[in-house]
Amino acid sequence: QVQLVESGGGLVQPGGSLRLSCAASGRIFSINAMGWYRQAPGNQRELVAVVTSGGSTNYADSVKGRFTISMISRDNDRKMVYLQMNSLKIEDTAVYYCNAVSLLNVNYWGKGILVTSSS
Repeated sequence: QVQLVESGGGLVQPGGSLRLSCAASGRIFSINAMGWYRQAPGNQRELVAVVTSGGSTNYADSVKGRFTISMISRDNDRKMVYLQMNSLKIEDTAVYYCNAVSLLNVNYWGKGILVTSSS
């Protein structure tokens, strides 16, 4: 099993920045990729960004050039994935979920954290 805990959400004005963090623990050796998804009210959950253990990244078109995903390993029992969000827009408002995918394609999810971009 893999446990995911998100932090760093909150309220920010449009144009501002925020950094989300996700701590993965448990069977982290089985993780092949980690990423961030988001779900706005009335919308389906959508991919924001993903990073593989090899360092490859992929972004939704709506966040390219504004968001950056990164992943590091700490000690031997924890991985961290970050989402640096710059130039935030009102439409970035959503609940953001941390995701991890194992080598056997099992998905793990965090509980989600709210990001609100509003003046």
